[in-house]
Amino acid sequence: MMEHVEHIHSVSDVTRYIKMMFARETLFSHLQVRGELSNFKRYASGHCYFTLKDASSCLKCVMFRSRAQGLRFEPQNGMQVILGGSIAVYERDGVYQFYADRMVPDGVGELALALEQRKARLTAEGLFDEDHKQPLPRFPKTIGIVTSLSGAVLRDIYRVSKRRWPSVQLVLKPVLVQGEEAAAQIAGAIRFFNERYPVDVLIVGRGGGSMEDLWAFNEEVVVRAIYASKIPVISAVGHETDFTLADFASDQRAATPSQAAELAVPDRLELKRYVMSLAARLREQSRRQCDAKRLRLNACLRSTALEKPQLLLAGRSQRLDRAVQALQHTMKQELTLRRHRLSLACEKLDMLNPLQVLYRGYGIIEKRGRIVTSVQDAKVGERVQILLKDGRVAARIEDLDESGENAPRRARTSRKRQQEQNSQLGQERKMEDAQKEGTLF
Repeated sequence: MMEHVEHIHSVSDVTRYIKMMFARETLFSHLQVRGELSNFKRYASGHCYFTLKDASSCLKCVMFRSRAQGLRFEPQNGMQVILGGSIAVYERDGVYQFYADRMVPDGVGELALALEQRKARLTAEGLFDEDHKQPLPRFPKTIGIVTSLSGAVLRDIYRVSKRRWPSVQLVLKPVLVQGEEAAAQIAGAIRFFNERYPVDVLIVGRGGGSMEDLWAFNEEVVVRAIYASKIPVISAVGHETDFTLADFASDQRAATPSQAAELAVPDRLELKRYVMSLAARLREQSRRQCDAKRLRLNACLRSTALEKPQLLLAGRSQRLDRAVQALQHTMKQELTLRRHRLSLACEKLDMLNPLQVLYRGYGIIEKRGRIVTSVQDAKVGERVQILLKDGRVAARIEDLDESGENAPRRARTSRKRQQEQNSQLGQERKMEDAQKEGTLF
C-alpha cells in the first residue's frame, strides 16, 4: 500500500514547479553553451529546432523566427557553435530545452563564415562568372556614382576624374553605405541608373572600415543588383586589402575610389602624348615611303627602257623576223608538197582518161549515142559515127564479118571492150561537163 501523504500534486503542478525553479536560477537565464549542431531544421514558420551535443551529452534547442532571421550565416549539422540564451521547461512535453537568442560559429567569426557561405552559393549560381562581365567604355561621357554624400570618396573620384578627363559629367546618387538600410539603398541606386538615368559607367563604393562597416556590400541584394546591371559597374569598396562580394560581381574591381576614377576615364595627357607619338611615327613612315618611292623613280628614269627603248624592241624584232622566215619556209614547203601531189594526181587521171587512146590512132564507133563493141550490135546499112581525136566521122555499115573460130571469143571480148568503152565515154562526158561548169581543176 502507498504511504499516506498530506497532498497529491498533478503532473502539471510538478512541471510548473520545475519550470519556476529554472526561472529563479539566474544561471539558466543568461547562459552560453558550446557544442556541435545536430538535427538542425528550419521550418516554414521560420523557427529552428536542433540539438546541441558534445562527446557525452545532448541538449534540445529552439530558436524562434524573430531571432533566427537575424543570423548572417546558415547553420549546418556538424558545425561547432556557441549559443546564447536561457534554459526553460516546455510544459506540454515535460522536458527542458535551450531557448537560443543568438548563435555564433565557434572559432570562426560569424561574418566571415556568412561571407564564405554566401560566396560559395552565389558562385555556384554563376554571379561571379567572367563571361558575364562587361568591358568598360573607352571614352565615357557620364559616370554614375553610388556612395555616401559625405566622406572623401566623392571628393577623390571628382578630383581624379576631372584632372584626367575634364569633359566627363559626374552624377551622384547618395546612399547610406553602412547600416541595416544601406544594402537596400545601394541596390535601389543601381536600379535607378539602369532604369531612369542611363549613364556610361557606374562607380559603386565607399571608404575603408571593418567587416561590419563594409557588410552592406556583401548583402545578396547588392550583389544581384550589380549582376543584373546593364551598365558596366566598377566597385571601389574599402582599401586595397578589403574584398567584398560586390567586388566579385562587378565588371571591374578598383582597390580605392581614386583608382576607380582612373579606370573609368582615360588620361587626356597620356592620350595627347600617344597621339603625338602616332603623328611622329606617321611623319617618319611617310618620309621613308617618299624616299623609297623617289629612289625607285630615279632607278626607273635611269633604266634602259626609258633611255633606249629601241633596245627593248630590237630583240623582239629579231624574234619576229625569225618567226616570219620560219613561217614562209614552212609555207613554201607545204606548197611544194601540194604541187607535187597535184601533179601525181593529174598523171593518174590522164592515165585513166579513155580519150587518150584516140591520140594513138584509134577510133570509137557510136550508134545512137551508144558505143558499138560487137558486130552483134551492128547491122548492115545502119549509120554510125566514128569518134576520132579531133572530131567525128559519119559512116554506114556495108558488111559484117563474124567468121573465124575465135568469133565467139572475139564476140565476148568485143562486148567486154564495148562496155569498157561505154564506161570510158560516160566518164569523158562527165569530165567535159565538169570542165564547162568549172568544177574540175
